[in-house]
Amino acid sequence: MAEAHQAVAFQFTITPEGIDLQLSYQALNQIYLSGVRSWKKRVSRMRNRVIKGVYPASPSSWLFVVIAILVTMYMRSDPSMGLIAKIQQHLPLSLHVSLSAQGQNIVSALVFSTLLWLSLILALRLCLKLLLSYHQWMFEKHGQVSNTTKVWVTLVRLLSSRKPLLYSYQTSLPHLPVPAIRDTLDRYLESVRPLLTDPEFKRMTELANEFESSLGNRLQRYLKLKALWATNYVSDWWEEYIYLRGRSPIMVNSNYYGMDFLYVTPTPVQAARAGNTITALLLYRRKLNREELNPVSSTVIPLCAAQCERMFNTTRTPGADTGNHWQDSEFVAVYHNGRYFRLWVYRAGRLLSPREIEYQIQRILDDPSPPQAGEDKLGALTAGDRTPWSQIRKQYFSSGGNKRSLDAIERAAFFVTLDNEEQGMRGEDPAGNLDRYAKSLLHGKCYDRWFDKSFSIVIYKNGKNGLNAEHSWADAPTVAHLWEFTLATDAFHLGYTEDGHCKGEIDRSLPHPQRLTWDIPTEVCTHAALSLALAQALADDVDCHVFPFREFGKGRIKKLRISPDAFIQIGLQLAYYRDRGGFSLTYEASMTRLFREGRTETVRSCSNESCAFVKAEDHCRRLFRLASERHQNLYRMAMTGAGIDRHLFCLYVVSKYLGVDSPFLKEVLSEPWRLSTSQTPVQQMELFDLKNNPDFISLGGGFGPVADDGYGVSYIIVGEDMINFHVSSKYSCSETVSKTFNLIIHSKISIAIVTQQQF
Repeated sequence: MAEAHQAVAFQFTITPEGIDLQLSYQALNQIYLSGVRSWKKRVSRMRNRVIKGVYPASPSSWLFVVIAILVTMYMRSDPSMGLIAKIQQHLPLSLHVSLSAQGQNIVSALVFSTLLWLSLILALRLCLKLLLSYHQWMFEKHGQVSNTTKVWVTLVRLLSSRKPLLYSYQTSLPHLPVPAIRDTLDRYLESVRPLLTDPEFKRMTELANEFESSLGNRLQRYLKLKALWATNYVSDWWEEYIYLRGRSPIMVNSNYYGMDFLYVTPTPVQAARAGNTITALLLYRRKLNREELNPVSSTVIPLCAAQCERMFNTTRTPGADTGNHWQDSEFVAVYHNGRYFRLWVYRAGRLLSPREIEYQIQRILDDPSPPQAGEDKLGALTAGDRTPWSQIRKQYFSSGGNKRSLDAIERAAFFVTLDNEEQGMRGEDPAGNLDRYAKSLLHGKCYDRWFDKSFSIVIYKNGKNGLNAEHSWADAPTVAHLWEFTLATDAFHLGYTEDGHCKGEIDRSLPHPQRLTWDIPTEVCTHAALSLALAQALADDVDCHVFPFREFGKGRIKKLRISPDAFIQIGLQLAYYRDRGGFSLTYEASMTRLFREGRTETVRSCSNESCAFVKAEDHCRRLFRLASERHQNLYRMAMTGAGIDRHLFCLYVVSKYLGVDSPFLKEVLSEPWRLSTSQTPVQQMELFDLKNNPDFISLGGGFGPVADDGYGVSYIIVGEDMINFHVSSKYSCSETVSKTFNLIIHSKISIAIVTQQQF
């Protein structure tokens, strides 16, 4: 809309009498108001930089220090021990000429006060950083808190008592430490012991020892050097080599999804649900830009918020894939019936009301115009292999109208798909429809999502919604935080009228959503068809099963004094053993956001203790507790920087840079994760009143299988009495069936809870 206004803000014609200039004052006024909004945001950013730059102090504390110094000087005392006099001697000559001796003394006191204030801030920040580096509290048993931890909690709360902004803690978070190479190798060998025979384990031990004595220590030195220089020695390489360097489709293989409420659809009106969902997302972005969101924390410890920076106005660009982020965007990109639209969500510097966005969405739904040639399947290019998409983008979308339309999608705040299908747990086959709902969010029709966007919102014909997120820029907990806010704001804050429409007034003079125009040659259509065929084969092979487990939840598990996550992970080990007749290397994602720019670490859930319990035929309480305690300890070690896999991954990257091969690292990094698991955390339960609104329960989300012959399992622990599971596998593997595995999970965790209660 802003571009359109700028285009018609003035017109001129040349006449015999001269130039006839005609101004559109309405358009100029809107441009002016948009500019005012931009400047307000700039001022807000500058203000926030000052506030978080002096945290844990406050800007007003400078005045307190100045007054204290001046009062002390007035009382004929020198708090600076002669430094103020030295500062006065080094004042510029112009000040000596223009100011009296008293004036020079005051200026010198102000300079000294400012330097003292800055020194105090640095000292406080260093103290906070040292306090946040203490992680022993995680390893203490519940109810047995040491005196050291009690003092530590008091000091942390004292230093962080002032209300922080979202990014206030960033510079105080510790850096991720590099583990000792011997410790990593010992933990690795311990993790693979239950998976190997005695001869295989002996061979792997010899490989590990040879690696340490030869190449390992050399690689470790380079890694420690990087850790001294970089903010985080893992995250940049992890993003580049695990996500951005991959050439295979990111659909299914990398992107993941989030679901709507399980039992409730707030409105059956598609346009209305889109209006509230888009508004809620933009309200979250406003809070994010103003840093008004509370920092996410683990008990009293703040977590790194760096991943939030690229949440909106971000896209992944093919080629040597990169993540491109723009500072702001006043529009969203919308796909419907094979057509792409640019929908402006701001007018004259104000955010449109939910009712106005609904009105604009309805205009798109009612638009009868057909897709342009090749437009409807264009999104398939983002679903196929990355190299062809990169070549096509460079050749056909780097100039002209195609570039402008592609820019509108890539620079949009986010992507919206208005889907013609109905989804959700409904009809005569609710379980089957729930599985189809998950598959739809994971890949759709393979051409009606823009998989490169940081996240895409899907609004279905019956009012159900969901989300598909690209993985390189952030991990699932960051997106889950956004989605929790969106669902809660949509249902409880914005709400709907009795007939299911959004609340608010409509300005019917709003310009129509802008159709994006394309000039798509035959070569592009051909490549889009090839990408679609590849993506369709990948999508057809995915077997998804979603299972809401309501027999018990974390409330009953915690009464047994067992970690709910450990309980579920051991249940998964039991289920996998019964399904496949053996054990597998198991991946569980754990966050490392206790450290600056931290992302994830692997918890190797298959341990000696969990295998011992599984082999005991489900009936040994002591072994179950040993297994759960072991798992919880592994999780804590991963969170506190003592994990295995990121360290080994970075050592491997260094070896490649040096051009040397390690048989040990090559074998370790080629081991398949046949059971890949992740918990979706619920971070803002205060947004959901489950006592008064028990049906407003989120299903969480899921992801595709990591190995062709394995399972991908995601689960979310909701409230005290529910656990939702998402299981994925591939139809092409005869040994994996998602529904069967989910049924085994159901039975085995039920057996586990009964077993624990019997002893």
